[in-house]
Amino acid sequence: MTHLPPLLAAVAAGTDPGPFALVRREGADHLDLYTGSVRVVERLADIPLPTGAAGPATLALVPYRQVIERGFDCVDDGAPLECLVIDRHEEIDLPAALAALPDGAVVTQNAGFDSSDEEYAATVDRVLADEIGQGAGANFVIHRTLHATVQGAPLRAALAALRSLLLRERGAYWTFVVHTGTRTLVGASPERHVSVTDGLVLMNPISGTFRHTGAAADRADLLRFLADPKETEELYMVLDEELKMMASVAERGGQVVGPYLKEMSHLAHTEYLLAGRGSKDVRDVLRETMFAPTVTGSPMENACRVIARHERTGRGYYAGVLALLGRDESGRQTLDAPILIRTAELSPTGELRVSVGATLVRHSVAAGEVAETHAKAAGVLAALGLGPQAPAAAAGAVPRLADDPEVRAALAARNAPLARFWLDQRPADAPGRPGLTGRRALIVDGEDTFTGMLAHQLRALGLSVTVRPWDAPGPRDGYDLVVVGPGPGDPAALTQPKMAALRRLLTELLATGQPTLAVCLGHQLLCGLLGLPLHRRDAPYQGLQREVEIFGVQRRVGFYSTFTARADTDRLPTPYGPVEVARDDTSGAVHALRGASVAGVQFHPESVLSPDGVDVLADLLDDLLPAAGRVGRPGGVRICR
Repeated sequence: MTHLPPLLAAVAAGTDPGPFALVRREGADHLDLYTGSVRVVERLADIPLPTGAAGPATLALVPYRQVIERGFDCVDDGAPLECLVIDRHEEIDLPAALAALPDGAVVTQNAGFDSSDEEYAATVDRVLADEIGQGAGANFVIHRTLHATVQGAPLRAALAALRSLLLRERGAYWTFVVHTGTRTLVGASPERHVSVTDGLVLMNPISGTFRHTGAAADRADLLRFLADPKETEELYMVLDEELKMMASVAERGGQVVGPYLKEMSHLAHTEYLLAGRGSKDVRDVLRETMFAPTVTGSPMENACRVIARHERTGRGYYAGVLALLGRDESGRQTLDAPILIRTAELSPTGELRVSVGATLVRHSVAAGEVAETHAKAAGVLAALGLGPQAPAAAAGAVPRLADDPEVRAALAARNAPLARFWLDQRPADAPGRPGLTGRRALIVDGEDTFTGMLAHQLRALGLSVTVRPWDAPGPRDGYDLVVVGPGPGDPAALTQPKMAALRRLLTELLATGQPTLAVCLGHQLLCGLLGLPLHRRDAPYQGLQREVEIFGVQRRVGFYSTFTARADTDRLPTPYGPVEVARDDTSGAVHALRGASVAGVQFHPESVLSPDGVDVLADLLDDLLPAAGRVGRPGGVRICR
């Protein structure tokens, strides 16, 4: 006998049945029922993970404020990290669950967003102008929250909403109710954040939203959506950002699989799957991937600053995760963590909040982003009596547009311009590049974890790599190469601590002749030291792929930059010797430069948008590293080809 009828009987009688969770995972023909006790902990490392029998051990409700564990900014609302310590797990057939769950309309009143459509649109415009337009990053997610009051027993309303979502929402990764006694969450999240099974780490970046009404999307409209550059670039940018995360939790980074189409009742999304092998404690995996760029932005650390500047209130559990931790039959840790989006939170007194956000990129239009927030909330709001219900449908009753040959072809075409380095399987024993194997590189991170991806590319070329932050770069002795990496910000703001520190580092490297590669922000600061003027682009190059000539060779590479140096000559005399410049013939924008012991690139060779990125790195390092014997000695300038 299941626990479900007694649990529902308690709810019907108006009593609290105690903490529990009901979860249907994508494609499952049953629901998992977890019961146990709730423990509140301070840190992810404190989440209980018993060493006993195989199976699920803990379901953690991780609030957004937990980003403070990474030292990132947030509006701290004090939302607790609650853990359901599981003492019983049962499977309930889906038909039995649907028959037992409350069947009736949920009545909700006094609904309204905390910011009007006009206010949210104004925020969108400010972020586009003041953040993306000023070099703060490539994309940002700003949320708004709908508040309302549920009539009647909140827990019964949540269970009725769950039944509605099970019948009417499709494509969800998890459909669930979680009840801790202090709060109840109900939702249908489309997105896996991270999972770990048998050492395989999976992440699932989803971005690009196609809104539709009715039972199914219009095929012609969908094909137009799949060809839209704004939607395509939005997905590429979050793909890059999640590859940065995979670089820290999987030994050789992530392999990109897809793209796919995720079809839901009111909208469809485009998505990729990232896969890699890792051995970290699953709680460390959670910590190092807080939180998904699809609900924050990129680069991550500065995205959190931007969110804190523009959002009025804390996010609660929105953009956090549910995290189911346990062990498999071999005793290995397991993790399954959907993102807490398309989710409602109910208090014991019936207060309801539903938070939604839109991804803002350089192509964004405020009215479109406002409409996106309404579409994203539609499914869960309809289940709670705040919108028209989609018709209930039997499995397979709605045709899958993802099976249409033209749709499949349009999705596959999105991979054509991307870097094979991240799309193809990379053998662990692949040889490095002759002349580079065994060399040591130090990467100095300018607050953009693109450096993690760059480290994997350098290792693939044969180098041994260490990554350190800009404010603690440490000693440089013993390194054949120093990479001054990317990061957000205005390179002309020389009194800003990060800019001053990186400029000081570059000055020392130029003076000693230690081989140096500068990337993006590092390149801009290097250009400034060499006497080149810096300019803010009229239109930011955030997530933009271009074909440019790099020292006589056409290369296709990805840019994430708002600023650029300009030059009116291909050869530049400097106090450190002559430098060769690769620049745009029309604007003079400097794409790359190289000298005796230094090179710089404005683009990101490590990006998924740089199919020629590894080749560019290899060519530059072939020139740079023969100079390793001169480390620590000034002079010795080599004339550029």
